[in-house]
Amino acid sequence: MSNSKKVDDFLSKLSHPLKEEMEAIRAIIVANPKIEEDVKWGGPSFAYKEELATVSPRVKDAVALVVHQGALLKDESGLLEPATKGKAYIKLHNMDEVKANKEALEQLVNEWIELMDSK
Repeated sequence: MSNSKKVDDFLSKLSHPLKEEMEAIRAIIVANPKIEEDVKWGGPSFAYKEELATVSPRVKDAVALVVHQGALLKDESGLLEPATKGKAYIKLHNMDEVKANKEALEQLVNEWIELMDSK
């Protein structure tokens, strides 16, 4: 079950220099009706069958998305920065970067859903 109101409440109280960009990224991700959202690990979190990604509001110079199992995705856009333990990061620094990477974000969400449906 999606907790969109919980995420709305969290974001309404959040003070972050890139809050508008964070909200735009959220809108791109949840545009896919299969994606559920909640507040976990200190930020908005997105899932489909398993955890997909969480926004880390502690990072102030970018909207940082922690992609929990990023190593499973075939990111052809170069958007994912590989990290330890199979994770990856997406860091977008301004609205121009959010807009420029909208299709890549949508593709990663779709790829995640296909991957989860194939399990």
